[in-house]
Amino acid sequence: MKTKVTTFLTALFLVVGVTGMQAQISEECMTTGSVFNEAAKVKNWETARPHFEKLRKDCPTWSLALYQRGAQLLKADLKKATGDQKRAIALDLIEFMKQREQYFPAKTPKGKNAADQAQILFDNEIGTKKSQFDAFKAAFAKDATSITSAKSIYARFKLAVDLYKSGDVQLQEVFDLYDETQIKLNKEASKLDAKLQKLKDKEDAGQKLSAKEAKRVKGYETNLKAFGIFGGSTDSALGALGNCDNLIPLYQKDFDSMKNDIDWIRKAAGRLAGKDCTDSSLFQNLVTELHRLEPSAKSAKYLGILAGKRGDAAAEARYYQESIDLETDPLERADAYYRLANKAKKAGSYGKARGLYNKALAENPSMGRCYLNIAAMYAASANNCGSSVFDKRATYWLAANTAERAGRVNPSLAKTANGTAASYRAKAPDKAMIFSQNKAGTTVKFNCWIGSSVRVPNL
Repeated sequence: MKTKVTTFLTALFLVVGVTGMQAQISEECMTTGSVFNEAAKVKNWETARPHFEKLRKDCPTWSLALYQRGAQLLKADLKKATGDQKRAIALDLIEFMKQREQYFPAKTPKGKNAADQAQILFDNEIGTKKSQFDAFKAAFAKDATSITSAKSIYARFKLAVDLYKSGDVQLQEVFDLYDETQIKLNKEASKLDAKLQKLKDKEDAGQKLSAKEAKRVKGYETNLKAFGIFGGSTDSALGALGNCDNLIPLYQKDFDSMKNDIDWIRKAAGRLAGKDCTDSSLFQNLVTELHRLEPSAKSAKYLGILAGKRGDAAAEARYYQESIDLETDPLERADAYYRLANKAKKAGSYGKARGLYNKALAENPSMGRCYLNIAAMYAASANNCGSSVFDKRATYWLAANTAERAGRVNPSLAKTANGTAASYRAKAPDKAMIFSQNKAGTTVKFNCWIGSSVRVPNL
């Protein structure tokens, strides 16, 4: 009974509280807000401006729309401004974003809001690179989950590289941030890809997309393109800093003093393996020490790499499987599946290889390399799949679609993936062939190991 009374009183308090807040907003504020909102909706900023200024000063709790539309107004001003005026508007926009968090904290993602402010500092060259970097760091520390802008994810890393060059950030921090940045870019891109793929699957099934869905497709594709650009830019920013010539000396100089530190050994071995610096004696020493200190899934995987280097295929496969069985980290499991898949692909066991690549993708949906390899196997099977020349060449559409997805889930692969897809599409049936055989919009099924189908483009 006591619980029911408490619940009732809580609900009553919330209703009274909301009613009280609404009562505090004067009729004048409501009228001003309505006029502002209507003008701002159609981007009539000059008409909206005086009402915006009044709301900001006298009615800061009128509505979240004040901050959503108001930010658009200030950004429009910022875009047109130059010199000192640009700086003043940028700083005013930052203060306005802080005001939003003050009055609507529950509806303001703290990490995203802080990252957006840091981005304004970065874009407008306000403050030092160190202060900009610190602003991004603070934003990610607040709530990294809410930060989904490819531009902001990249900007933080770019600043770290610049600060390393000026001696203000250690190289190890740059490497750590590189990994974090790529993981974050891939994760956010994978979310967009899943949404896009769902709509593409619907379209491929012959269902017409609504106007709203078509608009979403365009938005997803635009955002994924941005992730591709910034993913590639992240690799470019790291540049030569991440090659074996830099990595090996970096870890070699500390090996003797750190060889009993399991965390350091694990990180160093992982970094060298990730950049394929596995021919070095340092990598072999790291693996030996890692297995001595902590026999684990990771040490088993590295032993598999070494077995592959010396040509012992059986031991290599055994160690990789042992790594999969012991591993709890999905990213590490994905890597082991990927290595096994590469072996199967090289041996010509395409069905087995695709199964292993798909297992890798199940563990790590951002592993775009898997899609590129599956696409390559489809393309290599063109002459063996299909009963007619048209059907055989149709295989290249499937290969192209698969290759494109590699760039969507892993932005750093976008340029390679799109180029590969374009080369496959050039080998697929052209418009004249589609027209002459009346195949537009039909579905081609592949009864070979591929066991899938592809929809012929409409003319």
